[in-house]
Amino acid sequence: MKITDVKVIVSSPGRNFVTVKIFTDEGLTGIGDATLNGREKAVVAYLEDHLVPILIGRDPSRIEDTWQYFYKGAYWRRGPVTMAAIAGIDTALWDIKAKAAGMPLYQLLGGASREKMLCYTHAQGMEISEAVEAVAEKIEQGYHAVRAQVGIPGLPAVYGTDKSATNVAALNNLPHEEVWSTPKYLRHIPKLFAALREKLGDDVELLHDAHHRLTPLEAARLGRDLEPYRLFWLEDTVAAEHQEGFRLIRKHTVTPIAVGEVFNTIWDARLLIEEQLIDYIRMTTVHAGGVTPLRRIMDFASIYNVRTACHGAMDMSPVCLAANLHLGLWAPNFGIQEYTPYLPETLEVFPGAWTAKHGYLHPGDAPGHGVDIDEALAAKYPYERSYLPVNRLEDGTLWHW
Repeated sequence: MKITDVKVIVSSPGRNFVTVKIFTDEGLTGIGDATLNGREKAVVAYLEDHLVPILIGRDPSRIEDTWQYFYKGAYWRRGPVTMAAIAGIDTALWDIKAKAAGMPLYQLLGGASREKMLCYTHAQGMEISEAVEAVAEKIEQGYHAVRAQVGIPGLPAVYGTDKSATNVAALNNLPHEEVWSTPKYLRHIPKLFAALREKLGDDVELLHDAHHRLTPLEAARLGRDLEPYRLFWLEDTVAAEHQEGFRLIRKHTVTPIAVGEVFNTIWDARLLIEEQLIDYIRMTTVHAGGVTPLRRIMDFASIYNVRTACHGAMDMSPVCLAANLHLGLWAPNFGIQEYTPYLPETLEVFPGAWTAKHGYLHPGDAPGHGVDIDEALAAKYPYERSYLPVNRLEDGTLWHW
């Protein structure tokens, strides 16, 4: 079997997506996600100019060799554009391989380790009462785990705290600037989780995302302040590149720590995993370089009792979600899967076999990863430039968003 053609499809059914479609001479096709928020055009250029020409005529079953060819053949490795581009090809090749075998991807990986996978979703509000009600609504909808965010008194809405346009990645044609105050945040967040436990009790799993805005000492203080409320995890406490800072956090709090959605390879997470400085690794298929490397990362993490928790925001396509779910169903150290329901337009463009029911996910049993793309419908949603926000402290200093 040989690769005969490759298409790179850019569409925007609610979010911008880059989809790789690989064709073979035996009539099998594979679909992969190469989305990278705000950098889609760079990924497309890298695919079309550098990777796609090399694919034509190659054997699609030699996935490991192809992955190493692209990764080791690049002088500047590990960059987000490179890894997202390789991920699109790698995921499509695994799709073809599983279809050729006539089985769902998770069976090809080694079979299921569980019947279904716990997921969490998001809830937020500008006031504590609004956020508590939003979390309660998610629980009523059947979720068992919810990430809770709240607005900070004295600050305007920031990303992830209200239901207006500030919570949309495609906010503006240029980045939207937001205002941040860490002291106000640190004083306020424990009050949110005190109210949530009083309202919902101890059986609900609660999560929180700090969006990399803290120093290690501030993160340690917040983790300790949140200990009475027994969070499922505290996510993205400090800038992800400051790995040594997690040692200080770990020394001073037993609140579980999650990080990794911005990581590109195992080298970004090695120290954190080996020293058991985190409890959940949040790397995701499209940003980690595909199924091939993420499977190894999950195996590596299992040695150190670190569980999986793949990033799953809707700015990654249902193809990425499906790949995450197949890996999660297989991984013995699965922890939880992030899930934010897609817009109807997205699901029409990317019909799939995966299901979300009663707070749990399953990839389905269709051959391959189970997601396709309607190219004609995708063409009706052209690419739109979009940016995530930029944060400044109250004195004007540029800060982590």
